[in-house]
Amino acid sequence: MNREDRLEKFQGVHIAPSILSADFARLGSAIAEVMEAGAKVIHFDVMDGQFVPPITIGPLVAAGIADQVHDAGGVLDVHLMIEQPDRQFEEFAKAGADSITFHAEATPHVHRALGAIRELGCLAGVALNPGTPVEAISELRGSADLILAMTVNPGWGGQAFIEESPGKVSRLKPLADGALIEVDGGIGTGTAGRMTSAGASLLVAGSAIFGSPDPAAAYSEILQAARAG
Repeated sequence: MNREDRLEKFQGVHIAPSILSADFARLGSAIAEVMEAGAKVIHFDVMDGQFVPPITIGPLVAAGIADQVHDAGGVLDVHLMIEQPDRQFEEFAKAGADSITFHAEATPHVHRALGAIRELGCLAGVALNPGTPVEAISELRGSADLILAMTVNPGWGGQAFIEESPGKVSRLKPLADGALIEVDGGIGTGTAGRMTSAGASLLVAGSAIFGSPDPAAAYSEILQAARAG
């Protein structure tokens, strides 16, 4: 899949189930369940114990699920919450990532890092922590395919949504220069519509989906709320 094909798959409003909240003993089944319900973007959170305290998963797990996601017509959205993210771009591209997002706070070379991801054929994304102003991306026009606004502080699932987040996304929208706006944290039926109204089109939901007794139904309900926003 080339970069243009990948970008096409991200168009429209999407709920991206975050497998960080899934049962890893049955990860393949959990992914299949939400994709059968219509999910096209699977979110893959990577934490290194440095940029954020937890340590999660890496390229080997990404490679283990990439074919399943692609065979079902979906894309793998990798979110690197790690220090020195540029050291890992090639490994995740080889593992099957369709988009790779890193944090602006994790490297002084944001523009160069975005270019490096695009050279690997993946969509390039930059994430902003809640305390980072939207102006941090003002010099990146045309360089990013995705801009991820964290709506909780990174590191753990299940956190409460930061109420100022819709306003931040509204301020971010005119600076995005056509890049897709993604949000991550505290997304559920009560917040999804507020974020799409503010300008987001890709909404990550983890515990609200995989913490539900019926993840497929939870996915569908959040998507409906997002599209109604």
